[in-house]
Amino acid sequence: ELPQNFDYPYLSTSMTEFWRRWHMTLGSWFKEYVYIPLGGNRCSVKRWILNIAIVWFLTGLWHGAQWNFALWGLYFALLLMVEKLWLGKRLDKHPVISHVYVCLIIIVGFVLFNATDLEEAFYYVKSMAGMGGYPLVSQEFFYYIRSYVFLLIFGLAGATPLVFVAAKKVKEKLGNKSMFLEVVIMIGIILLSTAYLVDGSFNPFLYFRF
Repeated sequence: ELPQNFDYPYLSTSMTEFWRRWHMTLGSWFKEYVYIPLGGNRCSVKRWILNIAIVWFLTGLWHGAQWNFALWGLYFALLLMVEKLWLGKRLDKHPVISHVYVCLIIIVGFVLFNATDLEEAFYYVKSMAGMGGYPLVSQEFFYYIRSYVFLLIFGLAGATPLVFVAAKKVKEKLGNKSMFLEVVIMIGIILLSTAYLVDGSFNPFLYFRF
């Protein structure tokens, strides 16, 4: 039985909650073998800040030995410190604003994570902030919307418990027959995913740099 690794992280209203829901097995490993041995949060504030910085710096390097990964780790370390020391209680009072805040922070983090170097990362962040000379709506915008609209819908649905709740109701109605249906659906998803990758012009393995 495999442990749960993701728990609808995009429903989070803080970065602290997000990292409790995202890549849970990796987070548990770093907590048990790095964070707690360093002293965790049972120490002075200065020592706790150092512990967080070390853990997230190593988390970044775990993904790849490049500066953008190290900076990615320290980026989230800083955010977690700010939430713990000041911002956390304010986020709890405004869940809608907090959710938007998490989404924006994650988008910037993904840009930093996916960039080949820091110069490229800063270029994309500038462009996203409207400082790259690109219009908000263009022909490329509509092209990508048309090309990926169904994938976007599936992604949005999968980021919520909607699919899980629907599958649970189907299992309750079908009983043991649901096992056969589950296998068929899984095979179908694998075939569709493979076809999507083959159809793409360039799809390097996500961890090819790590």
